[in-house]
Amino acid sequence: MQNCGDDAGGENDAGDAADAVRETATDPTPTPEDTGVMEAAVDAGDAVFRRRDIEAAPPLRSLIADIGPLGPADERGIRLPEGFTARIIATSGQMVEGTSYEWPVFPDGAATFRTEDGGWILTVNSEIPIIGGVSSLRFAPNGDLVEAYSLLQRTSMNCAGGPTPWHTWLSCEEIDKGRVFECDPWGEQTSVLRPALGVFRHEAVTVDTDRGHLYLTEDVGDGAFYRFVPDGLNEAGFLNLARGQLEVAVVDASNRVSWVTVPDPQFEGEVATRYQVEGSAVFNGGEGIWYHDDRVYFSTKGDNRVWSYNAMTSALSVLYDAAEQAEPPPLRGVDNITVSCCGDVLVAEDGGEMRIVSILPSGELIPLVQIEGQDESEITGPAFDPSGTRLYFNSQRGVDGNGFTYEITGPFHEPA
Repeated sequence: MQNCGDDAGGENDAGDAADAVRETATDPTPTPEDTGVMEAAVDAGDAVFRRRDIEAAPPLRSLIADIGPLGPADERGIRLPEGFTARIIATSGQMVEGTSYEWPVFPDGAATFRTEDGGWILTVNSEIPIIGGVSSLRFAPNGDLVEAYSLLQRTSMNCAGGPTPWHTWLSCEEIDKGRVFECDPWGEQTSVLRPALGVFRHEAVTVDTDRGHLYLTEDVGDGAFYRFVPDGLNEAGFLNLARGQLEVAVVDASNRVSWVTVPDPQFEGEVATRYQVEGSAVFNGGEGIWYHDDRVYFSTKGDNRVWSYNAMTSALSVLYDAAEQAEPPPLRGVDNITVSCCGDVLVAEDGGEMRIVSILPSGELIPLVQIEGQDESEITGPAFDPSGTRLYFNSQRGVDGNGFTYEITGPFHEPA
C-alpha cells in the first residue's frame, strides 16, 4: 500500500501556486469568424474566474500495486481485475441518460473537479475539427449522474488539456495554430481564450503548484516541450494566464534542461513556434502531461516513451521506453496520462492494445483495464474521481466511430 495526501481528482490547493509566485509549415486554422466561437470565449482580456469554496478531498492511500491480473472480457469486451466493475456513462451521438444533452463524438482529454456539495464534475474534450468543444458530466455525492451540458463550442480538435488548482479546465486545440481555452467546469462562466499560452499544435498542459509554472506538450513529430511563467497573480489570487512568458526546453548532453524565451509565441510571423529557438529539444509527438511531487511526467507517442522532468533539479529522464522492453512491449502507443495520489503514472494507449497501464514508483507495470473489439479506437482521458475509487476514461471512436465514456469502480485507493 502507498500512503498519500493529494487530491485524486487532479485538484490541489490554489494557495500553493499563489504563494510560490509571490516568492518567486501550417494547415489552415479556423478563426473565430470561421468557426463561430462564442464571442466571449475569444476575449483575450483579463477575465478572471471566481473563487469556489470547495472542501479538500480526504487523503488517500494507493492500492494500485495490489491489483491483480485482468480477467476475461465481459459481454462488452471489457477486461478488468477481480473486484472491479464497469459501466458506460455516455455514448457519442446519444442523449446522456436522464438528460437532454447529446454526447459529442471523439471524446478525448478529461479531468474531474470536486463540487461544493461533495459531488464532482467530469469535463471531457471533443477532438473533432471545427466543432470541437468541451462537455461536462455532473455527479451527485452518491455517484449518480445528474446533469450534462456544454462548456465550449465551435473550437477545433480539442484534444487534451489539464485542470488548474483554482478549479478550471484548460482545453487545448491540436491544430497547427492551436490555442488554449480556460473553461468553467460548472458552466456558469463563459470560456476564455488564453493566447499567452502560445499558438502551436497543443496537446496537454499541467500546473506546477509548487513553483507556479505551467508545462505544455506539442503533438507533432518534431515538437517542443514548453514552460509558461505567468506574470504574477490576477485579482482573484490565481496565476495570471493572461500575461506571462512562454519558454521552450533546451536539453544539454547531461540531460539538464534550460528554458529559453520564445520570441513570437503567437506565431504572428512566418516561423512556427517550435522552430523559433535554435537548439530547442525535439520531442516526437508530445501527448499527456501531469505534475506530481516536483516532477512533470509526459509521454511522446512517436517513440513510445514516458518522460520525467524534475522541476527542482531541471533534470530530464526517461521513465519508460518501449524499445527497451521485450516484444511485445507491455505498454505502447503511450498517450494521455494521469498520476495517482502516490505517484502511480497511469498511461492510456493509442495504437497499443486498448489498455490503461499503471507505471508504479517501483517501475513495475500493472494493466488496469483493456477493451477488446475496438481496435480502431484509442483510450483517452483517464481521470479519478475525488474518492479515488472511480476511474473515468473514453474509447474515443468506440464502435463504428461512436465513442464511449466509461466509469470503472473498484479498490484503486482507500482512505489514508
